[in-house]
Formats: sequence, C-alpha cells, structure tokens
Amino acid sequence: MYGTIARFQVKPGKASALLELSQSWDTEGTPGLVGEYVYQMDGEPDIYYMAVIFESKEAYFANANSPQQDARYREMIAYMAAEPEWHDGEIVFAANAQPAGHGL
Repeated sequence: MYGTIARFQVKPGKASALLELSQSWDTEGTPGLVGEYVYQMDGEPDIYYMAVIFESKEAYFANANSPQQDARYREMIAYMAAEPEWHDGEIVFAANAQPAGHGL
C-alpha cells in the first residue's frame, strides 16, 4: 500500500465549509483508493492532518495526476491558509482492530 499524509491549516471560519466540500466529492470508484482519514488537532483546532491510502504507488500517482483530483485540489486550497505539506510514502505496517463481539 502507498499513500500520503498532509498537514494543512484552514482559514479562520472555513473549517465547516471545507468539511462540507470534502464530503460532497464522490470518491467511490476511485481506482485503488483504500481509505482517507482527516484529523483535527486538539491543541491547534485550525491544523489538520489527512492520511490517504491507496493499494499501490501506481494507483496513488494515477489519482494524483488525474484531472478530477486536480479539480478537487483547486477547490480545497481556497479554504486553506497555505499550501499543504505533503509526505508521501510506502505503508510498511497496518493493523485493524476487530469490532467487539466478533471473536474467532
């Protein structure tokens, strides 16, 4: 698996609008997309981290270079105080918790 972790700061008063915009995107059917997680920091509520996971490096870069992703990025950046910091890399470990009551 491959993905990115982005750190970004949202403009004052724009967090709800950015969340609504993100939720409006239809990412279902994005080839190779495994998941996306967005964290809002407790100590700095205008700072967010986003982790995006793809099945492979090739799928990640195919999406990153697509016109659809470029359009989403251009919409998203309007709500940010500056360009996000991107940290791409291979996922070398992953663990998933079993829901309670679903033992062997």
